[in-house]
Amino acid sequence: MKKLKAVWELMRLEHGIMIAIAILVGSLIAEKALPIFDKFILTFFTALLLEASTFALNDYYDLDIDRKNKRNDRPLVRGDLSPKTALYLFIVFFPLGIICSYFVNLTCFIIALVTALLAILYDAQFKKIKLLGNFFIAYVMAVPFIFGGAAMLKENIFTINMSPAIFIVALIAFLAGAGREIMKDVMDLEGDMVKGVKSFPKYIGTRKSNMLSAFFYILAIALSFLPFLMSSYTFYYHNYYYLVLILITDTMLLIASLQLIFKESVNLNFYRKFTLMALFIGLLAFLIGAFTG
Repeated sequence: MKKLKAVWELMRLEHGIMIAIAILVGSLIAEKALPIFDKFILTFFTALLLEASTFALNDYYDLDIDRKNKRNDRPLVRGDLSPKTALYLFIVFFPLGIICSYFVNLTCFIIALVTALLAILYDAQFKKIKLLGNFFIAYVMAVPFIFGGAAMLKENIFTINMSPAIFIVALIAFLAGAGREIMKDVMDLEGDMVKGVKSFPKYIGTRKSNMLSAFFYILAIALSFLPFLMSSYTFYYHNYYYLVLILITDTMLLIASLQLIFKESVNLNFYRKFTLMALFIGLLAFLIGAFTG
């Protein structure tokens, strides 16, 4: 049981579930219908396998930094799993995820392949340039919505001709993701400085980095009202199920933002988990809104 828990933590499988929900939301927005079962299974396993494998590779490359930062939430740091195990899991799951995407359609295959290759580059290189890496992680949080919309395309050709609503929802996820990553950089500053990592806190300081994180959260909050207010967002237009849930998300993100702006010392470990819960509720807002709209 301890090993299974460690594997779950290594692969951050809760993130895989959130990514799968985002893909489902993208599919619903694109066609106002559920994807057929085999496509849903293929997109689900594409997301889960690629997310799990790249997180395993991430912890393999990050082991020294995580030890410096005392990241005892990481199973490799605790010694519950060996670095070789993380590498083997990546080698097995990564190609399986790419293969799953191939059987969805060409657009999904290209999105998955490009994203997965960028993820490897991020783990190997971008980690030391977090000024870029932050926005890659934000992209990873946004692209599942687009991937879900692409899964509903009828023709097996490459295209990005999808509902504009998908791209706005993806932008909201991107902004919130950028906020969380910059906040994490402040939390990891000590270990990052030792390893020579280039991050926002290193160049502009922790206070300004916290304010920048809050700025991205507030932009995401502002955009989250567009689906409720604009008729072009069909499912979400005047949908009060969506509004109630998104208000919970926005309130949580606003609380975090105010802490980051006005407090000199913030419990970043708590607010990283707090904002993850907020984003999960936001995902539910889009999912339930799509079913009830």
